Amino acid sequence: MTPTSQAHPISEAVENRKALSIMQPWAWLIVNGFKGIENRDWRCRRRGPILIHAGKKVDRDAMEALRKGYHPVTGQPLEINLYAVLPHTFEKGGIVGEAVITGCVDRSDSPWFVGRYGILMREARPLPFIPCKGALRFFVPDLSASEGASA
Repeated sequence: MTPTSQAHPISEAVENRKALSIMQPWAWLIVNGFKGIENRDWRCRRRGPILIHAGKKVDRDAMEALRKGYHPVTGQPLEINLYAVLPHTFEKGGIVGEAVITGCVDRSDSPWFVGRYGILMREARPLPFIPCKGALRFFVPDLSASEGASA
């Protein structure tokens, strides 16, 4: 990168890292530490740090359940008031955070587990939004779309 280029401030830190695209509000729940497992119908062998990409699609049923104070998987009332911390709008179509994959299970007692497989996520945290296209499975995001974004 040349000194005069205007890349996103954290682009270099995440460059060439694999990402996983996840619909909102699930991506937000993961990077903010509420959901530690991501459901997939395929086994994940990857371990280590990944970027969390928020896809452009939104799971509207899950969003509605959260806003009403219910767990979007179990339908039970939430033990915490997520409504107080939920953003009014969710960032979509870009990197929203990172996490560390520690394993993949086919059974879990987690109330978030509903998939054939569950990718275990730890040490999740939000990152400043970086717009970029998503892809299926794990992918290296093209961060050139964020060139010229806020410096």
